[in-house]
Amino acid sequence: MSHPSLTEFDIIFAGGGSTACVVAGRLAAYDSSLKILILEAGEHTLDKPAHVQLYQYPFHMAPTSTTRTLHFGNPSPRVNGRALVVSCGRSVGGGSTINFGAYTRAPASDYDDWAVEGWESKNLIPLMKKLETYDVQPGRPTHGYTGPVKVSPGGHKLDICEEFVRVGMTYHKRPYSDDTDDLETCNTYSRSDAAHCYVYNQAQNPNLQVWVGKRVTRVIFEDKRAVGIEFTNDPVSCPDADQSLSTVKASKLVVVSAGAFGSPAILERSGIGADAVLKRCGIKPLISLPGVGENYMDHDVVLVPYLAADEVVTMDPLWRGEESATKDALAQWTSNGKSLIASNGIDAKIKWRPDGDELKAMGSAFQPRWNEFYRDRPDKCVAIFSLIAGYIGPLFGTLPPRNYMMAAYFTLYPASAGSVHIKTDENGKEALDFTTGFLDDPSDIVPINFAYKKMREIYRRMPSYRGELAEAHPKFPEGSAAACGEASGPVDLNAPDIIYTAEDDAAIEKYHRDCVETTWHSLGTCAMKPRAEQGVVDARLNVYGVANLKVADLSIVPKNVGTNTYSTALLIGEKAAMIIAEDLGIDIV
Repeated sequence: MSHPSLTEFDIIFAGGGSTACVVAGRLAAYDSSLKILILEAGEHTLDKPAHVQLYQYPFHMAPTSTTRTLHFGNPSPRVNGRALVVSCGRSVGGGSTINFGAYTRAPASDYDDWAVEGWESKNLIPLMKKLETYDVQPGRPTHGYTGPVKVSPGGHKLDICEEFVRVGMTYHKRPYSDDTDDLETCNTYSRSDAAHCYVYNQAQNPNLQVWVGKRVTRVIFEDKRAVGIEFTNDPVSCPDADQSLSTVKASKLVVVSAGAFGSPAILERSGIGADAVLKRCGIKPLISLPGVGENYMDHDVVLVPYLAADEVVTMDPLWRGEESATKDALAQWTSNGKSLIASNGIDAKIKWRPDGDELKAMGSAFQPRWNEFYRDRPDKCVAIFSLIAGYIGPLFGTLPPRNYMMAAYFTLYPASAGSVHIKTDENGKEALDFTTGFLDDPSDIVPINFAYKKMREIYRRMPSYRGELAEAHPKFPEGSAAACGEASGPVDLNAPDIIYTAEDDAAIEKYHRDCVETTWHSLGTCAMKPRAEQGVVDARLNVYGVANLKVADLSIVPKNVGTNTYSTALLIGEKAAMIIAEDLGIDIV
């Protein structure tokens, strides 16, 4: 799939992440004569165990990993002076090849809220169904059963996750749903990534090419018409290669598809962006689009560890690399495709929307946000709670070899937003000016603080609970009823909740400002909005003010989506493929 001697294609994709693979793969299938090129800074993932064996996802978070790119934010007082680090996938298939493997879908109203013609949920639901093979339950009207992406419970159902569901239903008093991804409800045996599902399965087509280890620098224009791409060998993937610039031409279309960080950077290096940003970087302006790099959004996540019973099955032995456990699991996976090798350890979730009592307990700071955004939208959940059956946090490698479980909670519609722009550092080299925006709005931390308390009450009632990993919890005052530590077992299901003092609440808030991090759901920085509202692309993904240039990735999302964003990246890809095929007069029936 790689013949770098060619110098001209019909369509070039600047970035080879999830959405690019969907679009390129669909177009190649619609018309195999189209000459399509994907330029990707990372490496191939075809059949590599680190990418197809789902249990290996924590290993991509290692500091030495080359499968992700780290983006360092500006220090912020809202997160106690920390400079948050946000990573993105760096390989063919992007984040879909290294993510946690959790598949959720946003409520249909999220897409209607975008208020973009052609992107209403009624037009997108058929595409959601088109991309899926939904192996969870048959006959669901909003799911698909013949698509390239296989959605399944994985290769092993963990009992500890069933505990979480049972206790949550009883204590939390929420109903059980066997499909929380039906587009309105609140409350695979190998990784099914975009590269394998859409691109690698077309290896027989010589016109669909993927050049790896190529870093896109800018789009080449003739007047204001995109005609090609300038690129260089990526210094991480190709550290010994020549770093001189090369070009490749596109006769029909250039698609920028480098994600929420890469896409605005490519546009700005190409002279498209805010005048002030371009001027400070010494870039000749082509089109003034001040929305480029603005509207950065994410979800705010916290992962809190607990101790688990010795007899319960968790992912810990595999994640610690214990030889006998890994050997046995690999043998079973090789035999029948199942075992913990095909598991992410995350088999259950709660889509949480507070009831009246919980809203009251959260206090007045959240009430304006509730009234303005949530109250009249009953399908909007505030957060997702899930259990991770094992430990994957910053203390990995230093903890005693026992069983752990983690409480993961992330908010779905933070009010805060940030920005991503290029700049030059003191040495004159390109750097990132990244304002994360995390917790800038005072309402954003309120549901996170409440989630800690709610999740702790669920966990301490689970049969497998053996206490908290105290060093990774809030530092409560001496003598506090909320003090953390090891326990011999759970409390009674009907035990009273922990009563937190004002000092305890302050400890929880400090903990969250010290620990909150990205959910790796970056989006919004080339927003699909009217140009007058800081939009960057129109409803057909055309970049305002130029010709033959589109953006197709999560950067186009104008408003946040209440989901793990992989499903949205796939959906954007399916819609973009349809739009481009229509533009080119290709029959897709």
